[in-house]
Amino acid sequence: MNLTDTLKRAEDPAPAGRWRLEPADSTAEFRVPHFWGLITVRGRFQSLDGWLEIDGAGARQIELIIDASSVHTGNPMRDRHLRGADFFDVANHSVVRFRSTRVTDAGDGVVKVAGELAAAGRQVALDLEASLAQSSDQLRIEVCTPLDQRLLGLSWSPLGMTRTPATLRVSALLQRQL
Repeated sequence: MNLTDTLKRAEDPAPAGRWRLEPADSTAEFRVPHFWGLITVRGRFQSLDGWLEIDGAGARQIELIIDASSVHTGNPMRDRHLRGADFFDVANHSVVRFRSTRVTDAGDGVVKVAGELAAAGRQVALDLEASLAQSSDQLRIEVCTPLDQRLLGLSWSPLGMTRTPATLRVSALLQRQL
């Protein structure tokens, strides 16, 4: 049994302080309908960082930083294309970043998060619902949301084969910083 197995659904607010994302125990993945919706392209980002800040009054701020060049779909040719100007344009926009603008407790281990997702030189507002589980020094945040990737300019598709929405899933384990 590892420490993440001992996490319980967060019923009490996490203690104030800075919580740092543990990259080895966190994932950022996507699914995109392709070939007119007949297949799904799955991918993940292999390099991510982030944090959660909770002040003494319980206010929270979240930031997730993803190295756009770490995109991996299992197809090296597609990965090179995704890193290029048609999609993430990593030469000019090396990170995908989510910053919260508002985090509110919805009760029963759920928080509502409003924020901005920036990728490929564009930004889009997102409203998310995340689940929380915690132990004394670890916190797991999980979110899964649909996103119209065209809003970020991630829309290149021969013959219109790529469909929307993409599905984004993030599972982040955060360690309390002392």
